[in-house]
Amino acid sequence: MPRRQNSSCRTSPQRKLVDLGLQGGGAHGAFTWGVLDRLLADDEIDIDGISGTSAGAMNAVVLADGLSRGGPEAAREGLALFWKRVSEAARFSPVQRTPLDRLLGRWTLDFSPGYRALDLFSRLVSPYEFNPLDLNPLRDIVAETVDFDRVRACTMVKVFVTATHVPTGRPRVFAGRDITLEAVMASACLPFLFQAVEIDGEPYWDGGFMGNPVLQPLVEQTDARDLVVVQINPLIRSGTPKSARDILNRVNEISFNSALLNGIRSILLLKELAREADYADERLSQLMLHRIHAEEEMRELGVSSKMNAEWAFLQHLHDLGWHAAERFLADHRGDLGVRSTYPLEHMLWGRDVVMRAAAEAAFSGEDETEDGAVGR
Repeated sequence: MPRRQNSSCRTSPQRKLVDLGLQGGGAHGAFTWGVLDRLLADDEIDIDGISGTSAGAMNAVVLADGLSRGGPEAAREGLALFWKRVSEAARFSPVQRTPLDRLLGRWTLDFSPGYRALDLFSRLVSPYEFNPLDLNPLRDIVAETVDFDRVRACTMVKVFVTATHVPTGRPRVFAGRDITLEAVMASACLPFLFQAVEIDGEPYWDGGFMGNPVLQPLVEQTDARDLVVVQINPLIRSGTPKSARDILNRVNEISFNSALLNGIRSILLLKELAREADYADERLSQLMLHRIHAEEEMRELGVSSKMNAEWAFLQHLHDLGWHAAERFLADHRGDLGVRSTYPLEHMLWGRDVVMRAAAEAAFSGEDETEDGAVGR
C-alpha cells in the first residue's frame, strides 16, 4: 500500500499523537463536537489526522479551519460557533418537538407533525421535484463559518472527507486540495432530502452509505499509532424491534455502522498480512484501535432526533461527548501508544470463527480488558 514518508515527531514523549475517525449522524454530530472540545482542551493530546463523514466531515473542516487560524482554542471556538449557527437556522423550522415532548423532556421528533409530514413527503416526492432550486441552509452555514483555503493550507492536521459516488456506489475520499465546500456537502447529502452534489460532473451522496467513516487514509497517510473512532451510532441494541419506528431506527443504526465495521475488518486483515515477512509494515503492525462512545445514552435517542437542532439538545449532546472523552482519557490515557482498547471480539466478531481467528492473530499475545476489548 502507498505510504507517505515519515515526518519528524511532532510531539514530545509525554504527548499522545492520535488519529480520529468521525461518524456522521445529523444533529447527533454535536456529540462529536463535545468529544473534540475535550480533546482540544487536553495538553497531552495531538491530533494527526481526521477522517469524517457527513456531520463528522463538517466537524473535521471546522476544526482544521480553527487550528489553522489560531490553534486549539480557535478550533474550539469555531466548533461552538458552527453548532450555534446550526441551531439558529433551525429555530423557525416546522420540524420541532411537540409541547408534550418538551414538557416530558423527550428529545424525539417521532410525534412532531412537521417531521412526520416531511418523512412521508420525502418518500413520495424526490428533492428534484419539491426542491428544484436545491436550497440547503446548512450549505450557507458551512460556507460562512469555514474558510476552505485555511483548511487546505492547514499543516496541523490532515483531513479526509468521504462521499458516495452515485453511479458506482463506491466511496470517494477527498483530501488536500480536493477539500472544498462541495466535497463536504456531498459527504452530507441525504438523497431523500437533497439533490446529489456534482463534483467534476459526477454526482455524490452521503458518505455514510459506504464509509462512516473511511479509516484507510488514516492507516496509510498519517504517523499516529492510535486510531480513535468517535462512534455516534450504537452497535448493539438488545431485543427485537417491533414497532415501525423502532424497526426504522435499528435499520438506520445497522446501515450506518456496517461501513465502519467493514473498515475495521480490513484493518485487522491488513495487520495480519503485515506480520508476514514479505509484507512487513512496522507501523501497521503496531496500529492500535480505540473508540469514544456513549452507547447507553445514545441508545435512548431515536433516528428522528438526528433532525432535532434545538440548542438545548445540541448542548446536551455536546456534554455527552465531553464526558465520554473524559471517561476515555481517564480509563485509557495510559493505553495510548501501548495497546488497543476497541472491543473487537464482543462488539464486532461474535461467532464468526474465521474473522475471530484473524482478530486473534492480529493482536496475538494480548489480554482482554474488562469490557471485552483486545489490548496490545
